[in-house]
Amino acid sequence: MKCPSCSNKLTSKVINKISLDVCDNGCGGIWFDQFELKKFDEKFEPDAEGLLDIKVSPNVSKNTTKVHDCPKCINIKMMRHFASTKRKVTVDQCAQCAGFWLDAGELTEIRNEFESEADRHKAAEKLFSEMFDSKLSEEREKSAAQNEKMQSIAKAFRFVTPSYYTKAKK
Repeated sequence: MKCPSCSNKLTSKVINKISLDVCDNGCGGIWFDQFELKKFDEKFEPDAEGLLDIKVSPNVSKNTTKVHDCPKCINIKMMRHFASTKRKVTVDQCAQCAGFWLDAGELTEIRNEFESEADRHKAAEKLFSEMFDSKLSEEREKSAAQNEKMQSIAKAFRFVTPSYYTKAKK
């Protein structure tokens, strides 16, 4: 595979029986196939130490502003988004294969954002609560009011409709 950032040839690096593609002696980026990043994204996961010391060539310049092509899929552009709710690190992800491209240093930054996966989930829940709870409450109130209104209309309809138009209750 070819590096999406500097076009260097990616080399295989096996860490804890997982084969990752790294841009060694290039820009220092790492390609994670689907679900592989989860095995290296926390501080307590010691296997990632081998990924934190990838050699970066001083002669290679990386372009962090360009949209990268997925190194695995043909003619697919990766999406850039934040790695977490803290919005400090941006990563590139392929919409087709769900792989991640991390530039040099981004794995370290991701590992330092949260102490554990539980902390990551708590931060996400807090953010979603801040963003959506008041709106959801408003919608629930509207739904309850609309439901009440519909019940009243249904009762009135049953009252004015002759019994032979409605199903008889047994």
